[in-house]
Amino acid sequence: MSDPSAVGTADASTIVPASRPVPYDPELEPGLVAFLDLVERIPLRPETILANRAHFATIIPPIEQQVAGVPVEWEDRLIPGPPGAPDVAITIVRPVDAVPGAPGVLGIHGGGQVLGTRFFGTGELIDLAVRHGVVGVAVEYRLSPEHPGTAAGEDCYAALVWMAQRAAELGVDPERLLVSGASAGGGLSAAVALLARDRGGPRLAGQLLNCPMLDDRNSTPSSRQYDGIGAWDRNNNDTAWDAILGEDRFTDRVSPYAAPARATDLSDLPPAYIEVGAAEVFRDEAVDYATRIWATGGAAELHVWSGAYHGFSGFSPDAIVSRAAVEARDSWVRRVLRLR
Repeated sequence: MSDPSAVGTADASTIVPASRPVPYDPELEPGLVAFLDLVERIPLRPETILANRAHFATIIPPIEQQVAGVPVEWEDRLIPGPPGAPDVAITIVRPVDAVPGAPGVLGIHGGGQVLGTRFFGTGELIDLAVRHGVVGVAVEYRLSPEHPGTAAGEDCYAALVWMAQRAAELGVDPERLLVSGASAGGGLSAAVALLARDRGGPRLAGQLLNCPMLDDRNSTPSSRQYDGIGAWDRNNNDTAWDAILGEDRFTDRVSPYAAPARATDLSDLPPAYIEVGAAEVFRDEAVDYATRIWATGGAAELHVWSGAYHGFSGFSPDAIVSRAAVEARDSWVRRVLRLR
């Protein structure tokens, strides 16, 4: 399944020998070591997906602990899933002093579409609620390989539709809806933006794609530079995409709602914020996605952070580059959501 020569529709010119990896920012290295010690105890391979899920479940604190002492409130709900699919669990996070007409953010968690729960991403929503009065919805999408293909993207899109339809009940301005996620969550956020465009669905103010997982082909220079090293390496990526796509991987049967880099048309999308580390596997596919949006006349803001590993700002928050990344991200959010 992970044979790099079987690239299907991928341009053969993208198949390049591995080169030396871009070095890490020295200030980030302690955080990377701590990250790897936390998450890499069980290498992610097809036979270890379940073990990794169990391990990751011990890492993220429960929502009760995440909100302790913070002026937010939260509630869990079950909402209708995609047609013919099960209901979807969500968690709503809002400030205790929420006011009508607040901006709304659909938060989509990472984990390669094979790991994690919605509570991986509630930290971002709690922060946005406190600082900007945002009402957030974290979505529990189905995981692969049990639910492969577009199942995860469809669940996330169903949550967006529900959020838009219940905007008044939630106290949300339907003209200020943002979809946001990191890693797999970034890729799924891109998929939701494509689905909303193609189905005439809710109008999004923007799509925040943080170190997004976009392309199943794993054939870029950066995907080869980080083979066996880094917070999410080439082997993890192969494991995840094999689980998501099965025998369809590397073929023209791959849906852009599963792997957004496969979309042939990136026009008429909501403004995109795309950030990625220069020292990580997703660097080149993220740059390419922004470039292709610009080629259609679309709006995209791209940040490639020098020496940064996958997920760096969360695990090395005090580093200068991390603080710069958070500030740039916040600036974009304030602009697209029209916040003061």
